[in-house]
Amino acid sequence: MEWQQLLGFYHVARLGSFTKAAEATFRTQSALSQQVRALEEELDGPLLERLGKRRLRLTPAGEKLLEFSQALLARFEALKEELDELKGQNRGTLRLAAPFTTLYHLLPKFFQVYRQQFPNVDLILLDRSQAAVIALVKEGEVDFGLALESQVSKDLTARRWQPVQTVLMTPRDHPLTALKRFTLRHIARYPLILPPRGPNYPGRQVLDEHFRKLGLAPHIVMESANVELSALYVEMGLGVSFATLAQNLPALPRRHLAFLPLPRYFKPVHLAVVRRRDKVLTAYKKAFINLLVGDTILS
Repeated sequence: MEWQQLLGFYHVARLGSFTKAAEATFRTQSALSQQVRALEEELDGPLLERLGKRRLRLTPAGEKLLEFSQALLARFEALKEELDELKGQNRGTLRLAAPFTTLYHLLPKFFQVYRQQFPNVDLILLDRSQAAVIALVKEGEVDFGLALESQVSKDLTARRWQPVQTVLMTPRDHPLTALKRFTLRHIARYPLILPPRGPNYPGRQVLDEHFRKLGLAPHIVMESANVELSALYVEMGLGVSFATLAQNLPALPRRHLAFLPLPRYFKPVHLAVVRRRDKVLTAYKKAFINLLVGDTILS
């Protein structure tokens, strides 16, 4: 088994396509096919099944080899970083995935400080949904993810970061802001901007269940998975919206909006720094976590 064969198989299996793997590795499809075929001969069994002309599916043996190759490649990357660390060089790559609002509002100051401390570390940031963030962490495609603690599976490590709460966003002069106490029956009288339905948006599932139990049929005028987008249209008067926000967002409060807590319907939760349990952390990766969750105060 040769290193390049394993690397070629890893990219084909991960991307599910010889074409995409060839583009990612700057090799020809023929070369990748030969490498996979050589592995199949050495391991005495098929690793991939072709489903039509464009789709591939891993065999049970292929799934085992993918797990092995993922662990080996991750350990090799960690080894290179550890060797640089022995030389006194904090050099490498830090990959992080988080939802748009987190990347846009909460992280810029942290990254400014971090880049000053570790100028030789390449930062790769991915704007993804909560579910996609967790999937990328599980697959080992990123070092860290930032996601709601309540959404993190037990096979991952989650370290609490920022408290968040679900609020109702309204224009500042909206009638609901004058009420000392309001319920979903009050809210359902107004047009709503809600996240899309689906497993990636648990807040929408909670709301739909509450509305169903109360026998309410709210008027939904817009579906948006982006808090910034929802805030814009709330400010314009299209409707009111629910949003899960960190308590110290620096930008949204400057808009002409009111944020009304909903503790009766949504429990307080936390954003967490998520990683795989088997992920080896070099000094510069540990420093990133410490910067986020430590006592550092950023002005």
